Parts: sequence; structure tokens; C-alpha cells
Amino acid sequence: MSKHNRFPASWSIRGFVLGGGSLVLSSLLATTASAAPPSAAAALGLKPVQDGVEFEQVESGDVEQCEVRDIEREDWSGWEVIAGDGTVLRRFADTNGDKKVDLWCYFQFGVEVYRDVDANFNGKADQYRWMGTGGTRWGIDENEDGQIDRWKMISAEETTRELVESLAHSDGNRFVTLLASPKELQSAGLTGDRLESLVKKASRAASNFKKFAATQRAIGPQSQWIQFAAATPGIVPADDIGVKKDVMAYENAVAMYESNGQSGQMLVGTVIRINDTWKLVDLPVLAETGEPIAQSNGNFFTPGGMATTGTGISSAGNSKTQELVGALEAVDSQMVGEADPKALATLNERRADIVEKLIAAAETPAERDTWTRQLVDTVSVATQSGSYPGGLKRLKTLAASFRDSKAAQSEAMRAYTEYQLIGTEYIARQTGDADFAENQVWWLEQLTEFADQYPQAPETAAAKLQLALSKEFEDKEAEALRFYKEVAKDFRGTEAAERAAGAVRRLESEGKEVDLEGRTVQGKAFRLSALRGRPVVLHYWATWCEPCKNDMKLLRGLQARYQRAGLQIVGVNIDNQLEQASEFLKTNALPWIHLHADGGLESSPLAKQFGVQTLPTTMLIDSKGRVVDHNIGAAELDDAIEKLLK
Repeated sequence: MSKHNRFPASWSIRGFVLGGGSLVLSSLLATTASAAPPSAAAALGLKPVQDGVEFEQVESGDVEQCEVRDIEREDWSGWEVIAGDGTVLRRFADTNGDKKVDLWCYFQFGVEVYRDVDANFNGKADQYRWMGTGGTRWGIDENEDGQIDRWKMISAEETTRELVESLAHSDGNRFVTLLASPKELQSAGLTGDRLESLVKKASRAASNFKKFAATQRAIGPQSQWIQFAAATPGIVPADDIGVKKDVMAYENAVAMYESNGQSGQMLVGTVIRINDTWKLVDLPVLAETGEPIAQSNGNFFTPGGMATTGTGISSAGNSKTQELVGALEAVDSQMVGEADPKALATLNERRADIVEKLIAAAETPAERDTWTRQLVDTVSVATQSGSYPGGLKRLKTLAASFRDSKAAQSEAMRAYTEYQLIGTEYIARQTGDADFAENQVWWLEQLTEFADQYPQAPETAAAKLQLALSKEFEDKEAEALRFYKEVAKDFRGTEAAERAAGAVRRLESEGKEVDLEGRTVQGKAFRLSALRGRPVVLHYWATWCEPCKNDMKLLRGLQARYQRAGLQIVGVNIDNQLEQASEFLKTNALPWIHLHADGGLESSPLAKQFGVQTLPTTMLIDSKGRVVDHNIGAAELDDAIEKLLK
């Protein structure tokens, strides 16, 4: 038997599944030695897991000229697809001798440009590599869902390309993979205040990405990354303050992109090298159409002397701006570790003063809006945390100034400021002797007025979701449906619209068959319809939700009582990260199925399927898969199940 016959001469192709928007091969298994190998047409029909891979396609009329051959290697088995001129088009290989394909390779002009890799040999791709003329990216998919969870290798150029893609599709998970984590920044050699400052920036960037993506209008689904522009990267030496080994970084890096036939620039800022990856530490800044971007003060180097020839980047900005940025950084340094409330209040006041001066000194609308957003965000957070007693008054003054028709800020920024003011004042009103009901009425009135005044603002979608939720609590579901349907229609394509559409589905579900699909905390695929024939309690929970934990005690009792009736409980965890749910379940006996998808109430696909906005939310479903109650209290379940089973 020749070396090629570790795999029999024939193959059957089975298990085509959808993933990443393309058809991918889940397994290629040997059948009988006498059957013919797969056709070239079938092999060429396979697609990479990841979207956007540029690989050689074959016209239908040329497929019959292609040939499937055994791989000519001692250590691999499998086959290659060869074009009529002898060029390699595809390679599918078994690299460990278990007679299952674990390597799916794609070529462009005879050069391998991309491969899907099953590194743990379980039949599913868990790594994605670009190579040759396709680049250097190497992504790791830890839960094998077709989405890259972290980068093992990525260049600075490719990081900015991924950044454009994450904005184009408002993909927060994709953006987070580009940010330097605290552990990575520490491994890069950063320590002390320097480390803490960058960790805070990256954390804020992760938290604020969704809002930033929703409010920016420059980059959309049709936008394309064009090139990376930056001066030569620099080294921060190991003996510098807060650095224990050499750190390599770009400052004021720019991503060039094209959108609807127009070119644009995005200031990416600092890009730091961490092993074989280049990572971001902050949100980007987008220029107005056709305008250059002013450089910002960097995290490591002074930008004034950086070469910018041919990059399209303007000079470092006027000296007044640089002076103010320096003063701002000095205040930020003083705030790190400061615990005295009076000192913090003074520093917050001083910081706000400086940012207001930066707004006044801004040379472009984009720069002015960026500083304004920073002022609103930092004052709002400081006020809500109690470290800036004068913050609410400052926000009110700022919002009032924007209402002046002569104010330079855009309507989008005015809406953003007004919305943040409403939320900040609502929190500030929650004092020990506050009348909760009165504050709730005030808050809902403010949200209603805001939605009427700014019907197209992204914040209006959030306002209407809150209004809809309040109507649900009041058992005024017709009014709640009206708000949800408005969001689903008026903000189509946004996460808010997805959540609203899910809520409509839930509120209109009683008496209808429903389904839910996702993955368990163990990573196994799950569909609710697989439980047909048994009644189901669908319980949405999170580790931070104390009422959810009280419900769980009741659910354990119901599980035991109705075991013979086949009652199934399905928990849907809505924590931000899988680890939170996994750790909780290790120490709490909850012996039923638990699903999870990262993102929390804001972004979890599981929450969005039924528009769940508050926890706990519990649904009762009969044995035919029809919803009996779309929002039932745990204490009511016993009677409802008893009635259902009669």
C-alpha cells in the first residue's frame, strides 16, 4: 500500500454547516476503498469559515478541467485540487493520521493565502490563518463558533483593517479582540501608573465602543480599509519610568478608508506591539469628510517631530492645544490613586475646566465633538459615582448652552449631551429620602420629551426601549409593543432594533410555537425545539441578579416535583462573560441546561432573541413548543404547571 493510502482512495463529503456566512466543511471521512474520490466541483464548493478571504475562484465552465489528487507528502494524507494548468487551488489534509481532515487550505495564483485549522482534532476549525499574499493574521476561536476570540498574530496594518471592519458592522466583539488586555500590557513590560493609565483607556474604549459605533456616520457596511499610515515606530527603553523592558509602539497611526466613493481618515492613535500582535489602547477619532486629522498627544512619544510626508496627517496642532493636553494629563495623573473626596471633587472640576478650553480651541468639528463627548462622559461618570458634587450643575449648563441656536456643536452631540444629562440627574435624584415613584415619573417624562425632540438620534432608540420596559412593568403591553415596534422600524440595522424586534416576538408569543438556539456553558449546540414533547421553563438569569438566585431555589423544587411529567428547565445566563457563569455553576447545584453568549443584557444574542431587558425573566412553554406565559413570576409557576398538565 502506497503512502497515499493512509486515507482510502475514496471520500464522502458530509456535514456542510453554516458558519461565518460561508459554507464550511465539518468533516471528510473515508468510506470504501472502491468508490471514486470527491468531484472537483464538490471540493471547490467549500468556503473558508472567515468572510472576506481573497482566494482563487473557478468559473463553472473550467471546473471540469480541474483534478483531485492525493497529497504528495510523507507526513500528511488527503487531497489537493489542481487547475488545468497545474496550479494548486485547494488542499484538504489530515495531519495527525486519524483519517479526518483538520486542515482546509485555500490558494491564490498558486500561493496559499488562508487556512482553517482544527488544532484539537475534534472536527471543527478553531484557528484561522492568513499567509502568503493574504497577510499574517492568526486568529484563535476558543469556543469554535466561527468568531475569532483573540489574535495570536496580527500586524499593525491588519489591526487597523480589523478596526475599520468592526466599525463597519458595529461589531463590539471584533473590536475587543484588538484592544490590549491588562495582562498583555503587563507582559509588554509596562508597570505602575503607566500600566494603570493604559488599562483604564482600553477598558473605557471597550465599554464605549457600541455608542461610538452607533453615533459615527463616516464608516458603514460598504466602507473598505485602504492603507495604514504612520511614522516609524519607536522604542520606549526598558529604563524609562513605568517600563521594565523595551516597548515598541506607533503613535498617531492612521487608517485610510473609502466609503461610498469618498476617501476618509481615522486616527487610530497608539498601536503597541505585544509579542506577535499589534494592539490598540483606545477608541479611534474620525475626521469630517475631506478633512485631515490633527495629531493628538501620544501615550509614549511627543508627536511634534514626527514625519508625516505623504500620510495626509496635519501638523501636531497649535501650541495652545498641546499645552492644554499636557495640563489634562497632569490632572489625570493626580487622580490616579486619589482617595480624598474633596481632593477628587477639586480635580474633577479642574479637569472639566481644561476640557472646556480644549473644546474652545478645537480647529475642526470632529475635534470639537471628540472633546465635548469626553467632557460629557467624564463629568457624567464622576457625578454618578459621587466624586464630583458640582458635576450635575455643569452638565446642565453645558446642555443649556447647546440649546442656543448659535452653538457650534452638531445636533448629534446636543442629543447625546441631553440624554446623558437625563440619566445622570436620575441617578443623582436617588438620595436616601427620595420619592422613588416621583423620580420614576420624572424620568419617564424626560425620556418621552427627549424622544419627541430628537426622533432620529441613536439615543432615542435607548429611550424608547426604557419607555417600553416601563410599560411592561405596568402591564400595559399594548403601549410597550408600540414603542418596541417603533424602534424596530425606525432604527433598523442597529442592536437596539434587534432587541426591540425580539421583544415584539416575546410579547406576541403566547399561543405560538417558539424556538431558541445557542450554546450551553459547556460549548454544546442547543435548540429549544429539541425538547418538544415536554413542558419547559425558560429562565433568564445572571450572577449579579439576586432575585434570579431566589428563583433558582423554587426551580429546583419544581424540577423534583414535576420530574415524572418531564418538566425541563433551561437557564439562559446573561452575564457579560462565560467565566462568570461557569464559576457560579461550579459552586451552585443547578442541574439543568444553561445557555450562555457573551454580551450581557446589552448585546447577548440570547437576550436579543426575545428582547429580554431585565432579569429575572421567565417564560413557560407547553409540550408542543407553544408559549403559555411570556413573563411569569417564579412563585406563579407551580399553579401554572399544574394547570398545564391537567
